[in-house]
Order: sequence, then C-alpha cells, then structure tokens
Amino acid sequence: MAKSVQEAMTSNPSSIEASQTVADAARMMRDEDVGMTPVVEGGRLVGAVTDRDIAIRVVAEGRDPKSTSVREIASTDLVTLDPQQDLDEAVRLMSQHQVRRLPVVEEDGRLVGVVAQADVAREGDDNETGEMVQDISQ
Repeated sequence: MAKSVQEAMTSNPSSIEASQTVADAARMMRDEDVGMTPVVEGGRLVGAVTDRDIAIRVVAEGRDPKSTSVREIASTDLVTLDPQQDLDEAVRLMSQHQVRRLPVVEEDGRLVGVVAQADVAREGDDNETGEMVQDISQ
C-alpha cells in the first residue's frame, strides 16, 4: 500500500503572513534553511514565495525588500495536496508541474504541511524518485 502524503510531509511548516515584508521572508528562509515558504492569511494558504522569486521579482527589479510586501511577489497559482492523498499523487503532480515542493492543505485551505522532493526520495520507491527528479529537472 502506498504511503500517504501525511506520513511523508513536513508538518507545521514555517510560513509567513502575506502582509510581512520580503526582507522578513528572506530572513526566515535563511534561518529555517528553506528555499520556499508558504504565504498565509489567518492560517489559510494564499501563495508561496521562493528564493528565486525574491531574486527575480525584487532584487533584479531594484525594489526595496523592506517596503515590498510578500503579497506583492507571491505566486498564487499553486498546486496543492490533501493530507489523505498518497505519495504517488505527489510524485505525479511534482513531475507534471515541474515543482520540488507542494503545500499540503486541508479542505478549508488551512496549511498543514509541505511535501518536498527530499521527502519523496526518503519515503518513496527508488525508481519512481529517479523518474520524478528527471521530470522536474527538464
């Protein structure tokens, strides 16, 4: 039987409020040693910000990270998982959308975890993991 997303995900991931600044997000990402942070409003997922988003949408455009809100640069068209879905579905979605991390949300939109490529590598089938890494990297 396939493992559920809930068994493999990082529970209670760090997140940032949409109203906080990009500088706050960058510090949090540094301190947590992560490349993506979910963006929430009242505990509900509304977007995500990656280190690449900060580099491209703030630094490269000469915007001030201390006055630019996370809401202004967050990606909002996200692919998410339900905690009851299985790891095979996570692999399929990561490959299809060429992403390395998927937020896990309850039906009401509340963020409960994140499944990363590393979680799949640790918990999943070796062949499946190899194919996923190849698909994401294309």
